Amino acid sequence: MKRLRLIASTTILMAVGACSEAPAPPEQQIGQNAPLPEAEQFLFPPMKIVAPSDWGDKATPTAPAGFSVTAVGRGMHQPRNILPLSNGDILVAESGGPGGEPVTRPKDIIYGLVKAIGHSAVKPGQRILLMHDAKGDGSTYQPTVLISDMHSPFGMAVLNGSLYVANTDAIMRYPFNPGDQTINGSGEKLTDLPAGPIDHHWTKSLTISPDGTKLYVGVGSNSNIVERGLAAERGRAAIYEVDPNTGAMREFASGLRNPNGLTFEPMTKTLWAVVNERDELGNDLVPDYMTSVKDGGFYGWPWSYYGNHVDIRVHPQRPDMVAKAIVPDYSLSSHVAPLGLAFNTGDSFPQPYHGGAFVGEHGSWDRTVLNGYQVMFVPFADGKPSGKATPFVQGFIGADGSVYGRPVGVAFDSKGALIIADDVGNAVWRVSANKAAASATPPPTLTTQHN
Repeated sequence: MKRLRLIASTTILMAVGACSEAPAPPEQQIGQNAPLPEAEQFLFPPMKIVAPSDWGDKATPTAPAGFSVTAVGRGMHQPRNILPLSNGDILVAESGGPGGEPVTRPKDIIYGLVKAIGHSAVKPGQRILLMHDAKGDGSTYQPTVLISDMHSPFGMAVLNGSLYVANTDAIMRYPFNPGDQTINGSGEKLTDLPAGPIDHHWTKSLTISPDGTKLYVGVGSNSNIVERGLAAERGRAAIYEVDPNTGAMREFASGLRNPNGLTFEPMTKTLWAVVNERDELGNDLVPDYMTSVKDGGFYGWPWSYYGNHVDIRVHPQRPDMVAKAIVPDYSLSSHVAPLGLAFNTGDSFPQPYHGGAFVGEHGSWDRTVLNGYQVMFVPFADGKPSGKATPFVQGFIGADGSVYGRPVGVAFDSKGALIIADDVGNAVWRVSANKAAASATPPPTLTTQHN
């Protein structure tokens, strides 16, 4: 079966044919002031994806010397996001998209075939699991189904005796406190979210303001660059501020094609997000990014990218909107598909990692050389990125080019370990620092995976 899927992958790549110049090394586009090549247009853009292989019972991703990677759970049903709780337990959203996107262009058929190859064959659980820290030391977790039959859940937050879950179409609220192992009742709807029969970017990230008075939820666009028309984008490509008591919403920021990993930087208390940018312009356009999010800020989509770089494919053109577009803070390089973001606020990791950001990169499909498929570390100082990103957790791509997993949500647990949801490897991983190495292990040198 694996061989057949790999042959299918190769056949599709040969069929699409169109190819831009060889992609640049990803590290050239990491950081502030990333170089942007000229845009290209294609009948079919560059594409490559690999059918997933099985981790088996013992294999794990890899981390730098001084760190250990263990499994919180294996054999799961597309774990896509996690929420560590204060008592050591971990909530896991097993989730997949609702489907139902229409085919409006011939290339949509090819895109669907290519993307499907890189997904897990396991049906998503569409539920919230509670992984109980049975021994209280992060070594053994007992799974319990906390909430079932959900509608593509993703974002989760616990506040004032309630668990908030962002389904793709609504924020739900359930009575819950850390330590509870069951939820009574079906919960209540706090507010609707933009979804509909077409729901292109379905993940809805969720976080709490530092003072606990507001929720923030991300809503991705309904297309790549409004090929379904502007009417289909009403309320999309934005971050909303939500009253956790009444559900009242207001638009906080816009022009963000697919904002995820919403979280507040601990020093400045500023909202940050990772954003998936647009496709079909070549191997090295457009870089995905992480950025602080300004109240009332506009970040370009769909009319421009990286500030005032105009996307000529979008009609009608809006030079007034292009002039307002904010340049993102930090490029992660093109097509890495960042979906998770977590800041390290503890001291269990060595000092060079203190205060920095960890980014879950789900990985590319629209590039001739795979990019992403790892957790990256971005150093921070004074609330801003302060140097080159470096890989922290790798091994999702094997030495032979096999793909074993794709990281999504990332978060730190109550003991200071990094938790990673892997929706293709159907596992949740825990990365902890060994006691003997918790002094001054430097981040490793960035290396590019060529596959």
